[in-house]
Amino acid sequence: MTLPFRDTRLPLRERVDDLLDRLDPGERLAMLHQHAPAVPRLGLAAFRTGTEAAHGVAWLGPATVFPQTVGLAATWDADLLRRVGRAVGREVRAKKLTDPDVSLNVWAPVVNPLRNPLWGRNEEGFSEDPHLTAELATAYAAGLRGEHPRVWQTVPTLKHFLAYDGEPWRATASVQVRERVLHELELPAFRGPVEAGVVGAAMLAYNLVGGVPAHVSPLVREHLRTWTAHPDDLAVVTDAGAPGNLVRLERWAGDLATADAAAVRAGVDSFTDDGEDPGPTLGALRTALERGQLAQADVDVAVRRLLTLRARTGEFDDDVPGEERPYADVRPQDVGRAEHVALAREAAAAGVVLLRDRDRVLPLPATGTVAVVGPLAEVVLTDWYSGTPTAATGLAAALRERFGEGAVEVADGSDRVSLRHTASDRFVEAAADGALLATAGRAGDEARFDVTEWADGVVTLRHAASGRLVTNADGVLAAGAERVGGWVVQETFRLEVGGGTCALRHEGTGRWVVVDPTTGALSAEAVDRSAAARFVVRTHRSGAAAAAEAAGRADHVVVVVGNDPHVGGRETQDRASLALPHASAELVRAVREEAPGCVLVLLSSYPYALGGLLDEVGAVAWSSHAGQELGNGLADVLLGDVEPSGRLPQTWFREDAVLPDPVDHDDVTRGAGYAWGERGVLFPLGHGLGYGSVEHRDVRADRSAARAGEEVEVSVELVNGGERAVVELVQVYATAQGLAVPFPRRRLLAHRRVRVEPRSRATAVLTVPVDRLAVRDVAREETRVLPGAYHLLVGSSAEDVRAELALTVEGDPLPPREPVRAAAFDAAEGVELVPRDGSGGPGGTAVRAAVPGWGARLEFTGCAAAGVAALRCCARGERTGDEVAVQVRGTSGAWLPAGRAALPAGSWGEVEVPLRLPAAERADLRVVLPAGAVLDELELVRRATR
Repeated sequence: MTLPFRDTRLPLRERVDDLLDRLDPGERLAMLHQHAPAVPRLGLAAFRTGTEAAHGVAWLGPATVFPQTVGLAATWDADLLRRVGRAVGREVRAKKLTDPDVSLNVWAPVVNPLRNPLWGRNEEGFSEDPHLTAELATAYAAGLRGEHPRVWQTVPTLKHFLAYDGEPWRATASVQVRERVLHELELPAFRGPVEAGVVGAAMLAYNLVGGVPAHVSPLVREHLRTWTAHPDDLAVVTDAGAPGNLVRLERWAGDLATADAAAVRAGVDSFTDDGEDPGPTLGALRTALERGQLAQADVDVAVRRLLTLRARTGEFDDDVPGEERPYADVRPQDVGRAEHVALAREAAAAGVVLLRDRDRVLPLPATGTVAVVGPLAEVVLTDWYSGTPTAATGLAAALRERFGEGAVEVADGSDRVSLRHTASDRFVEAAADGALLATAGRAGDEARFDVTEWADGVVTLRHAASGRLVTNADGVLAAGAERVGGWVVQETFRLEVGGGTCALRHEGTGRWVVVDPTTGALSAEAVDRSAAARFVVRTHRSGAAAAAEAAGRADHVVVVVGNDPHVGGRETQDRASLALPHASAELVRAVREEAPGCVLVLLSSYPYALGGLLDEVGAVAWSSHAGQELGNGLADVLLGDVEPSGRLPQTWFREDAVLPDPVDHDDVTRGAGYAWGERGVLFPLGHGLGYGSVEHRDVRADRSAARAGEEVEVSVELVNGGERAVVELVQVYATAQGLAVPFPRRRLLAHRRVRVEPRSRATAVLTVPVDRLAVRDVAREETRVLPGAYHLLVGSSAEDVRAELALTVEGDPLPPREPVRAAAFDAAEGVELVPRDGSGGPGGTAVRAAVPGWGARLEFTGCAAAGVAALRCCARGERTGDEVAVQVRGTSGAWLPAGRAALPAGSWGEVEVPLRLPAAERADLRVVLPAGAVLDELELVRRATR
């Protein structure tokens, strides 16, 4: 029977409300867990949130695997990402045809800006620039959503709200995000896709923001919920296990009922907790209802959002006579279809970035012989959020198709070794079932292993005869794995050398390898190194020497190094350094001695600091782990069939010292990132070369003055005098000096890709919205375009500027400032943002002086000084005798004393600090707090007038 809520001719919200009314309270509550049960009496199927789809369908078997997200972002091509998203969404639909449990709610894209390249999840993000992130994520999400006006192909979910970019202590770290950073660097990446109407859900972050767990943060209601046309248009889901973290790790709530109730009130609609078991969550929510911590109306609001999400996919629709059901043409065979594989190849090629070609060795001629050396020479590696490739082509295989089978030699750079157990005097071998046993009397084929170092000191051991990786299976070691993988990697070890022998430490368990004295079986069991078995290493082949020999025999040499996406930087593990691992660097140097013009290809999930290697090779190119067509796409570029068009979506730095703190997001004060910093840059945002170059001529704008809300059109004539076509990415940045609110040293405004044919010219026209110049005026709690003098910088990267154009932005000047909140400072040192009432509720955010023995300094610029007699504030000190001091900036720039007053000890109180200010309309004030003091509201008090 056709039920009323299934009538597609009724508006979606009416159908959802009708269905909600038919659900009883218990059925409604059950909807709040990730795994919602079926309601047979209403014809409602079971449902779960979440199909991973970062760069293809993940965890559901074979699927087309596209480049990692950071590699897709390197294309700077919104149309390409839209097409990739459309293909991925279609494959999700195809998967659901054979498995009804597949969710059409996809958990992608990740839009956390890539502010710190050491973040283990760098591979999942788009760019360090929040607006470029928003643009590319919107395109990808639009493809996932599909083009039907009413029925969505899938419902994308943004990850992870908010300020998430570090793995150590990610569930307990309190990230500091002051107001300006929040509005300029964090929120835009999320706001763009939401306002575009291409996402239907958002996932919350594990971390705390200003002392408040993201899963109970008021920022969800204050910002995320305000960007949609209707409050039901965006469902909010938790990250896995995060609700329980509120009790177990963060100790924010005393029990799960209190935690889950607070999460629902803050805006959470669906709980991803306890795997497929909804029992603990539903029990906690029932308790919260009984206690009055949660109302039925709160539950109904959440259920309505989840039903809206499901309704968007057409789940509740019956066929309407005369109307073709959307996506009726999807078939199971669409997974890995030829068009998708071709698109994966196009994307892989488009994301290759030519970093340097000092010796002009590229493109390679497709003649002669080639040595492809390094651990990534012929493999295609996948990451945690990859699917299983329907097929995979590595670089060596792709080059064999071009050069011929016998013209390509591969040397993976691994050392082939045997391990002799000193106690038994036997060599370690792999038995028929793969088990590692110290039973061999000689170092024959079954007792040889290829050792590859992926991060400093971290290795894998591959059994040479079987090609299988040594893995830990319930404590027993065996040569049984095809690849490195798993939530906890079981295939990595450390070789601890000393006294002519070595011990093996298993990275996944942290335990040392021992040998059973009876069976000879190897297992990872010892807690202490002193109990570890000792082995003598016999080297049969030096990987670096073999690679150098192969290079010496070849006409062309390509060295391929980088990371395994499961080792040395991934979810749960940040990288320790930007540096290329020593073993990889040494391999490059060994090859370079035989082939000075070799090409270095970096395949990685993140940037590297390369040091002197840049000057030791002929050319350097970078690609992400670019999916199943990695080899073909990379070969297309290296051989010149496709012009290099990739550009870096994030800055590459020379050293670790210039990187921002993962917890302190105040890039404005710290001078971090491309927007605020200029120290230590190896390759800037937007950098990438072609096989030719173009001149930028006749750069002009259609106006020299504009106002907020208007647009400026910038045109550039591109001249290519060479014999090859060039694909140029013209970029427009802005800078400004002397504004009332400091402007970034660089801000990306627009970009346009233009192909310029040989010995010809083309014109690039870019539209620059003046509103992209907006900054957060924290004093007035507004984001606005400030009047003043700007420069538009036109070039090929954030630092490769070819021309500048003056632009005057007209408007009314800002009036003097009236400080109202301590957290609305312009600059600060030693501060910690904390919830005023201890919970992050309506009490808002206060500022705590966090440096022991020193305190904190907060600056407020452009304050209204005329007639001011005092600064009144709400504050508390940590101990009796604590004082707050106020200083004023003198004409020399030095800070001069202006007043001080005692702070109440231990509890909030109103403090009035008498001030002595210069006779001026405006003044810059600095508030100095002792360690442990907390400051909230501020008010300038004026002298009484007669």
